[in-house]
Amino acid sequence: MEPDIFQPSSQFQNLRHTICIPEQIPTVICRHSTLYIIAWVIFTLLNPKKLPHRPAQVLHIFLGNRDIRKVLTGVIIATILFLGLSAYLDLRAAGNLGNMAKQQFNDQQMVIARHIKRQVESELLFIRRELDRVCDIIYQGNANISAVQPDLEPTLSRLLEKNVYQIHILDLDDQKTYSFGYPRLWQENNEIEHTFDHLMTGLKGTRIFFSKPIHESGGMLIHMARQVKDTRKILTIKLDITRFFGRFLDDVRSGSTGYAWVIDSNGIFVYHPYTRFIGKSAFTAREKRDPGMALHSINFIQRNQMLAGHTGTGSYTAGWHRGFTGKIEKLIAYCPIIISDMPAGTWSVAVVAPVSEIDGYIRQTAFWRFLLHAVIIFAVVVSGTVLLFREIRWTNRLEDKVAKRTQDLQRSEEKYRSVVESAEDFIFTIDQDGRFQSMNSFTASFFGGRPEDFIHRSIDQVLNKEASQKHLKMLDLVFRHQKSVRDEFTLQAGEHELWVSANFMPIRNESCRVESVLCIARDITTEKNLERQLINTEKLASLGTLAAGVAHEINNPLGVILGFTDLLVRKTAKGSQAYQDLKTIERQGMHCKQIVENLLRFARFGEGNSACSDINDAIREVVNIVRHTLEMETIALNIDLDDTIPLVRGDSRELQQVFLNLINNACAAMKQGGTLTIQSEYVPEENRAMVKIQDTGHGIKKKYIDRIFEPFFTTKPEGEGTGLGLSVTYGIVSKYGGLIDCKSTPVSSENHGGTEHGTLFKIKMPVFKKEM
Repeated sequence: MEPDIFQPSSQFQNLRHTICIPEQIPTVICRHSTLYIIAWVIFTLLNPKKLPHRPAQVLHIFLGNRDIRKVLTGVIIATILFLGLSAYLDLRAAGNLGNMAKQQFNDQQMVIARHIKRQVESELLFIRRELDRVCDIIYQGNANISAVQPDLEPTLSRLLEKNVYQIHILDLDDQKTYSFGYPRLWQENNEIEHTFDHLMTGLKGTRIFFSKPIHESGGMLIHMARQVKDTRKILTIKLDITRFFGRFLDDVRSGSTGYAWVIDSNGIFVYHPYTRFIGKSAFTAREKRDPGMALHSINFIQRNQMLAGHTGTGSYTAGWHRGFTGKIEKLIAYCPIIISDMPAGTWSVAVVAPVSEIDGYIRQTAFWRFLLHAVIIFAVVVSGTVLLFREIRWTNRLEDKVAKRTQDLQRSEEKYRSVVESAEDFIFTIDQDGRFQSMNSFTASFFGGRPEDFIHRSIDQVLNKEASQKHLKMLDLVFRHQKSVRDEFTLQAGEHELWVSANFMPIRNESCRVESVLCIARDITTEKNLERQLINTEKLASLGTLAAGVAHEINNPLGVILGFTDLLVRKTAKGSQAYQDLKTIERQGMHCKQIVENLLRFARFGEGNSACSDINDAIREVVNIVRHTLEMETIALNIDLDDTIPLVRGDSRELQQVFLNLINNACAAMKQGGTLTIQSEYVPEENRAMVKIQDTGHGIKKKYIDRIFEPFFTTKPEGEGTGLGLSVTYGIVSKYGGLIDCKSTPVSSENHGGTEHGTLFKIKMPVFKKEM
């Protein structure tokens, strides 16, 4: 049975007995006594250690202060207004609360009704299955009732426990009746009573047939019958449906006195706690008991809802309820019970309870809620008054603290602002849309303006496309993962490119949500260049060691080849074909020897020549050699040599090889002609001689610029280069303490056909000193 949600708890009952509310407020309570109570509470909270011992003194303190008296008067008026408003709202809410309580109560009754429905249908299903089992046993026993009686007794005994009190097996062939009942013995009759004729006419196949309810001896009975498959034997039982329902409905209680009743598909009571109603029409039984009572509501519910097989809730007026008479309003919840499918039969169960049970609880609850609400309002008003006085007492102190904290904050803000403004780092903040919110002076000057010129501007309006996309990607990572992100990338400043190391950190608001990003970036171009040079140096050192080993291993067999070739050349006639073949072998061997020497030179095998040379003379000699080639390739030559350059360290022949390698590479880059510019000058700050060799060729792609000095690396087509020219050049320059640098602008769709593309090599050689 479902619990009654409207029953008051034991705690509530105890509270009802212990808290006594007087029926009327005494008129002797005057205004000063009310003020005295409030003043005592407030003064106690404000000054618990200075509590006056005399109540009159407390009243004098508070009534003597005009401002406090005004505040207290306002508190009292506000309390009265709040109590009046609360009472008015409670009265307005009482009606809604009653309707809500009735609906909730009916919902609980519906739970009970559906529980009864499930139990009844489950028991009827059990009886059907037992009847099917009995018929199966008879069928499997070849319809020999006497032979299968021992097998049938357990199943038939279970049926007797379900309010079945008569079980008959009709043998239409032998015109015999086999009966089983209390005291669980078999009886045999050699004839079939005519009372079973209506069952046999209603049977169809092996489905279970239900008869209409029959009123006998204060209860309702129904017959159930089923034909044994492929035989002329019929199983019938008589079920006391009133007792059957009584097993489930006798102990049902909705609230304290609510109960349940059942009507069949014709509106006949098959179960009711008032037993005189059983077997009578639900539409006339109440009228006969309480003539003159208006029963339109219950008759409408029974006729249009319950008999139609609907589920629902409602209310009606009755003249009787468990011994109480008079006009009683009841709540009802009903749902259908499927009794049979042959013929189709749907009965309805109803659970009812008087509304008076709910109204009493609602009135009690409303009274205590009003009282509790009044106490809470009074406590809130008193607490507000206390807080008001405390605020007056502490306002000046808090204002002083706030002013001091504000000054400290301003000084701290100025300090950090000066730190940010003086830092030579890129410091700025960006919102989620990629717009600048703040920027230090260093960053603004880098972009060519003032900080206020860039506020609220989009980042793609300030940076180039590649850098802005990189920043937006970092912003997305910070907002997505809610944590800092660090990365390194390049920034374009006019014609110069800078490497920066940037840290993007989230800035959170009061609700810990990221609202912007702080970026602090530092110029690491110098570190990147040093790192790149170190990497190249390490690569070249490793490859130089490898090249030295390879060169020595090749020199030995190469010397033998050239030696024996020379012997064969001496023994062979000069005009013969063999002589020409041997000379070819010798030339190719000498070519291999030259490659080996280049490898040894790259590996710095042996000590460099410490002799001095005139760098301008070396350039002129190389130019004289290649001048004809330049004219053939339609390459214009511009030479600008500084005659004040002192002698430099280095062997003249090796320096010529350096310049020759660079000029050959320039010619290879200008297949369609161009301009070759060679300049020399003295750099006194570094005490070095600098040579610039610049072409207007197709340039070197940025991804290859770091690998051009690697041995055997070349961008030329197969068969046009070995990849050793620049590596040997680098080795010669480094051997004498010089430096070589390359800057290149490759041809693109933007500068194609112009003069902005090409490659520039700078060679810096140290000036010769005698003490060195």
